[in-house]
Amino acid sequence: MTQSTPQNTPLQRAKQPRTPLAGPYGHPFHPILVTIPIGVWVASLIFDIIGFFVEDPTPYVTAAWILILIGLIGAVLAAIWGFLDYLQLPSGSAARRTATIHMSLNLGVVVVFLISLIVRLTSDDDEVSIVGLILGIIALAALVVSGWLGGKLAYRYGVRVADERTQMEGYR
Repeated sequence: MTQSTPQNTPLQRAKQPRTPLAGPYGHPFHPILVTIPIGVWVASLIFDIIGFFVEDPTPYVTAAWILILIGLIGAVLAAIWGFLDYLQLPSGSAARRTATIHMSLNLGVVVVFLISLIVRLTSDDDEVSIVGLILGIIALAALVVSGWLGGKLAYRYGVRVADERTQMEGYR
């Protein structure tokens, strides 16, 4: 299938962008956007851990909440583009059910990180917030599960992945 192939099956529709804003065929924008929140949220955990072992944790505590805020902004952007891909999935399909769980987990992760941010902003900057740290660990654990489901959507169900005929171009 190439971009000019008719969209007559649910699988073919799920591989195509709903709009050019979602990214070109075979190269969606959602997967690259998720690297922002994942990266900064993992970095915030690392900064929290460092904050336990240094004499003055203030810069690490501050950096952690700034990274969480950046992650929240990045997550909103990733969610917008992910939702564009979600809308291409046929109702009642295994891919749609998996995507619904993936999306729900991610929304939960955002809520937990938002609560963590609020806890951190209402705490002193001179020590690591234990509650904020625990919330961050819980959110990251849920993010791992959600990421696994996102991988299942792409690598098992082929959502927004070019078809095998198009992929063969890379092996000629």
